[in-house]
Amino acid sequence: MTLKRTKIRGIESYSMACSEKELGISDAHEGVIILDADAPVGMPLADYMGDVVLDIAITPNIARDANIIGIAREIAAITGKDLRLPELEVQMDGPPIDGKASIEIKVPELNPRFVLGLIEGIEIKPSPYEIQRRLHLAGMRPINNIVDATNYAMIEIGEPLHAFDYDVLLERSRGKLPIISTRTAEPGELLTTLDDVEHKLDDFTVLVCDTAGALSIAGVMGGAESEVNLSTKRILLEGAAWNFTNIRRTISAQNMTSEAAYRFSRGVHPAIGRDGVLRGLMLMHRWAGGVVADGLIDSYPLPPEDPLVSFSTADVKRWLGIDLSYDEIKAILTRLEFSVTLDGDTISAKTPPHRMDIGHGIVGVADLMEEIARIYGYDRIPETRLADTLPPQRENHALRLEESLRDLLVNLGLQEIIAHRLTNPEEENRAKPAGTKIDQDYLRIENPITSDRVVLRKSLLSSMLLVGERNSRISPNLALFEIGQEYHPAENEILPLEPRKLVILLTGERSSPHWQSSDRTSRDFYDIKGVVAGLFAGLKIEDIQYQPGKHISFHPGKCARIIHNDQLLGVLGEIHPQVKRNFDFGEQPVLLAEIDVEALTDRVPDRYDIRAVPVYPPVLEDLAFVVDEQVQVQEIMEIIQAAGGKTVTQITLFDVYRGGQAGEGNKSLAFSLTYQDPERTLTDKEVTRIRNKIIKQLEEKIGAQLRG
Repeated sequence: MTLKRTKIRGIESYSMACSEKELGISDAHEGVIILDADAPVGMPLADYMGDVVLDIAITPNIARDANIIGIAREIAAITGKDLRLPELEVQMDGPPIDGKASIEIKVPELNPRFVLGLIEGIEIKPSPYEIQRRLHLAGMRPINNIVDATNYAMIEIGEPLHAFDYDVLLERSRGKLPIISTRTAEPGELLTTLDDVEHKLDDFTVLVCDTAGALSIAGVMGGAESEVNLSTKRILLEGAAWNFTNIRRTISAQNMTSEAAYRFSRGVHPAIGRDGVLRGLMLMHRWAGGVVADGLIDSYPLPPEDPLVSFSTADVKRWLGIDLSYDEIKAILTRLEFSVTLDGDTISAKTPPHRMDIGHGIVGVADLMEEIARIYGYDRIPETRLADTLPPQRENHALRLEESLRDLLVNLGLQEIIAHRLTNPEEENRAKPAGTKIDQDYLRIENPITSDRVVLRKSLLSSMLLVGERNSRISPNLALFEIGQEYHPAENEILPLEPRKLVILLTGERSSPHWQSSDRTSRDFYDIKGVVAGLFAGLKIEDIQYQPGKHISFHPGKCARIIHNDQLLGVLGEIHPQVKRNFDFGEQPVLLAEIDVEALTDRVPDRYDIRAVPVYPPVLEDLAFVVDEQVQVQEIMEIIQAAGGKTVTQITLFDVYRGGQAGEGNKSLAFSLTYQDPERTLTDKEVTRIRNKIIKQLEEKIGAQLRG
């Protein structure tokens, strides 16, 4: 906007009265700016008010810098300049504060310090314009000189303050000495906060109370009943320290936050409480008049132990790769207000009473290395090759096995998934037939994010079926696997049992539609068995047996147990029809396999023999046998192998026939046999002898008849 000379009501005007909006300061346009009485006439407005605002992002690990002093301390340390702290010398001309109030802390672990100060005879009015503008720029709404003083002191020092109307406290205590106490909320206790919202409090929420009840939610927001108003004449000012973990629980449970909660939830050192109250009283006295009572009421039952960290110049060299002398290290840490001493080769650094992020022992050494590195300058640290002793290489057999499983399954055409570990009992129960009682013995999450993720899963089968159901809407042909943990509560143990399982899912057609002819038949039991057999072949685990089995989630008669050396490794087959109805998979069969990964650990050989490629020709022969319907193919193949010995190198079932010449209750099984000797060519007589031995053994052991 450009001002020009003009006539207003017949009188020439050379100027204009501008609101904050017209000056581009804020959206306020109700009137003109009323500057403070000491504003220098003739000074450019930009010079008086300032026109630069620094927007500084504070990461959670340096919440100690969510205030002007914190930022100034960092700048002083980086630049080597002197740090100028705000004045804390309060003019305390009033009577002693002793006898005006008392403090009672019931849970020091949640409230390690509580400080009170008193100012009387104040006048509630707007804060100086300069202060209001600074609060606006800091994202806060000016209220009045008292509330603004608490916020301004918080921005300066980092200690959130709360102002109580002292006369309201006297009225609530019926004229007696106000006893300010801190405690956890009682069951069903309610409190209406300054934002006029009534909160039902949890039993872990810490409250600031008096004899009449709750006054505020500690560290988060004050109550409406004792707030400052235009008639307030006396202020009881609170500065306290709170357990940051409990504050986080509170703001999460109550779905509320504030500037105070932002700081307390990240950690405010109890040592700052006294400074915050002194600064708040000084600003109130300056802006609201009145008299400050002599002294403070300070209850400090649980002072934190500020860590003393010991290290050496050699540690700095080893951790950071730079050579720094003791004097250089001391200069850096002293600028950060650490107290540094030297005893021989040992450097000891005492943590200043505003830091809560420095640990003890080796953790503290790591923290100090970070402090030295960032002040020294990351860009000044040279790149060097690793010059330390390499740690010993230890075999992680379990991890190597899992990686081998992944590689083999991907090579077999499967795709890995990673399902949610969190679920709910009702979802897991879908993997069981209808009417199965829902198991409630789960590891439950105390603070679940959503209502459908409340327990840790006990079944990878259930997780796989849920993922398969969702993906089957996109692609009808699925070949998936997951390797992961189940979580089963252990009796009389804190930690659960966490067995690792492998689950495989197949469904859909054997091959995708193609311009060439393709196999459009549905996958069945033998497809999942083939994948599992290929997996064990890749792991070089031999003598795997498949026996009829039962499982609550699998189809009766289409389920097999996987056995090795008489130990159960897993189960495979088609899912139970009732289970399938619990999911939206369409008409195609759904095949699953579940294998105990931990049971495989000791069965995978570290080394295995590699056979040379045979140079002598094989003899191929087909034999068909009629056997009882109940005889298993596995048993027949074991008899053939035992009778033929090493000369029988391959046995393949290629035909199953029932009815007709096989007879009722029987079946005809046709096998393709390969005879081969690695050292010579077999003669017809030798092959005949082996064949006759096989036929004889089958007749004697299972009553098999050679079919012509």
